[in-house]
Amino acid sequence: MNIEAMSLMELAPFAAGLVVTGLVAGVLAGLLGVGGGIVIVPVLYHVFTLLGIDEAVRMHVAVGTSLGTIVLTSVRSVRAHAKKGAVDRPMLRSWALPILLGVAVGTLIAAYVSGDALTGVFASIALLVAANLAFGKESWRLGSQLPGRPVQYSVAGVIGALSALMGIGGGTFAVSFMTLYGKNPREAVATSSGLGVLIAVPAVVGFMWAGWNDPLLPPFSFGYVNLIGIALIAPLSVLAAPWGAAIAHAISHKALIRAFALFLALTSLQMFYRLFG
Repeated sequence: MNIEAMSLMELAPFAAGLVVTGLVAGVLAGLLGVGGGIVIVPVLYHVFTLLGIDEAVRMHVAVGTSLGTIVLTSVRSVRAHAKKGAVDRPMLRSWALPILLGVAVGTLIAAYVSGDALTGVFASIALLVAANLAFGKESWRLGSQLPGRPVQYSVAGVIGALSALMGIGGGTFAVSFMTLYGKNPREAVATSSGLGVLIAVPAVVGFMWAGWNDPLLPPFSFGYVNLIGIALIAPLSVLAAPWGAAIAHAISHKALIRAFALFLALTSLQMFYRLFG
């Protein structure tokens, strides 16, 4: 745990950076219909870089703090979807154990790899996500129904592990998998919001444990989870999401998706440059 006294002058820039993160993440979520860590982690990474957070823990804290915000937003989201009857509860129950096992594996890996390795994982997968957003088509299908349980459970485990490593709620992977096999997109999104809870809660506990007493952590951090970040980012992203949604109605959705793909690609390339440049 790293909770230390700070002067107002020291704390203000850190808090301001997190306020910006929450607002930017919310606007992007409203604009693009995406949310969670795929937005928050890269924004936090940039903010932490500007604030001078040590590179050894920068990505770990970005991922852990993102997961902390996902706990709050996923609970709110899945409850809203459940009220409309859109959540596939049997699927959620059947995926629970492999998801949790995957999260455990991903969290253990994150606990022992370097900040550079964690950054490389995010950068690599973010580049693939960006390519899918830019060039993928909604009409693409691998089948008309989901494959058998062994394949589903294997995919769920991989989703759990990668989501824990990247600080995301799993929707980026799960929605793509479900819709490729013909599942209704609205039901896929609703069910994925439930996966966010299954992923984020144990992952947050793991990231707290992994970074406990690390001397390089920013103030008010429980392990790799920053409390100020959670307190500011989660409510501000919810507040700002309608602003992005309002803008979205005035701009081409396809252009917005491609703009976000460009943002992810540039973030990924910048991360690679920091690693290898």
